[in-house]
Amino acid sequence: MARCHPVEPMEPIRFHNTLTGRLEPFEPLHPGEVRIYTCGPTVYDYAHIGNYRTFVFQDILRRYLRLRGYRIRQVMNLTDVDDRIIQNAAERGISIREYTEKYAQAFLEDMRALNIEMPEHLVRATDHIEEMVALIERLTEKTYTYRSDGSIYYRITKFPGYGKLSKIDLSGVQAGARVEVDRYEKDDPRDFALWKAPKPGEHFWETRIGPGRPGWHIECSAMAMKYLGETLDIHTGGIDLVFPHHENEIAQSEAATGKPFVRYWLHAEHLIVEGEKMSKSLGNFFTLRDLLARGHRPSSIRYLLASVPYRRQFNFTFDGLQQAASSVERLRNFVVRLKTEKFPPGSHERIRERVRQAEAAFENALADDLNTAVALAATFDLVRELNTAADHGELREQDVPAVLAFLEKFDAIFAVLTDDDAAKMRALGFAAASAELSDAEIEALVAERQAARRRRDFQRADEIRAQLAERGIILEDTRDGGVRWKRK
Repeated sequence: MARCHPVEPMEPIRFHNTLTGRLEPFEPLHPGEVRIYTCGPTVYDYAHIGNYRTFVFQDILRRYLRLRGYRIRQVMNLTDVDDRIIQNAAERGISIREYTEKYAQAFLEDMRALNIEMPEHLVRATDHIEEMVALIERLTEKTYTYRSDGSIYYRITKFPGYGKLSKIDLSGVQAGARVEVDRYEKDDPRDFALWKAPKPGEHFWETRIGPGRPGWHIECSAMAMKYLGETLDIHTGGIDLVFPHHENEIAQSEAATGKPFVRYWLHAEHLIVEGEKMSKSLGNFFTLRDLLARGHRPSSIRYLLASVPYRRQFNFTFDGLQQAASSVERLRNFVVRLKTEKFPPGSHERIRERVRQAEAAFENALADDLNTAVALAATFDLVRELNTAADHGELREQDVPAVLAFLEKFDAIFAVLTDDDAAKMRALGFAAASAELSDAEIEALVAERQAARRRRDFQRADEIRAQLAERGIILEDTRDGGVRWKRK
């Protein structure tokens, strides 16, 4: 499809800001440019579908802002040093980089499979130790830190705004208590480690502030401010990161700079599976690759993860995944129909007006805090009505470009119309994709069948129809001598 251009916005963009708890009009700090920081994965294992629910939301955010005419500067981090990584690398007798490289590359492959755009800066924590040390030094100069047993801690009592993001209540918390690990199992507003002294046999860096390694929270602050400046437009992540991670990012960043760290905080709600919390013990823990191994297409997974607005809890079900596959096929088949069927000449004002209404509803839904459910409903209402109009000869030849332009805008956000699932699955080593035919492969067989019919080779035409039927493709011969096809 040709690249589409933004139209004059119909509604101002509004986002729900976790910091204020309100739906707010969006205006970037730098006119025409949006600076976004995205918490990426900790690359100690393959990312799971809960992670990808958040990453798909973040992708829709950047795609939508670009569609509205903004330049995007997005930073996503790869956390490639934490307790799990250090422990796992040590157990295998390999370096941290060697251990994490496998999972970092797998994450990039998964991103491509799901049509998640790469950020302008994809950065590793281990490449930014100097920036973290410098930030800790700034905090030390301002007396926000103290040392204990070779580690450096942030003293939260020095920062009166602590808790403003998570609305955590600090009353009754013992002063000076602290947490030394990277993983938090419950809300706990205590002092946190900025720099951790090395344990025997543990990997560490030799730096101006002593030997050790960074705490989790300092990593994101240092990398975000290096690439985006001391005040960001948008910071995104899962709702589970609000406390303590994002709360601690605010405390250390604003203490160091004296400026607001982030203007809009956007958080995606939890994903559950078949109504239950996802966990390995329940047998309902799935990575993207687990789903691909079961034969599910990347486009179906992306569509499903995008179908529920990001601030609503998402209940992942396999029935829902099948429905998502059907929805994607309906859209793709409609595009094929528009591009291959011969429509009566002329145009129909009612059709043109209906396309304008759908486009307005689509844009207004996304402007309203990325309400993807309403945007999808507007699209499918239009597709249903236009299929009916086409069946009755009411969709005209000159109406088609406007419909395709709307679908181009749709796909600039949802990115599911290109039928490249089989190729993507093969690239990841999943043989299940070999049983699927791409749109191009189907079109080639349909064209061969049409040629056979024209030369009256009906045996070959019947063989192709049967071949397609075996692969789940149903042919429908039209009255004008053409052919429509659809997947079962």
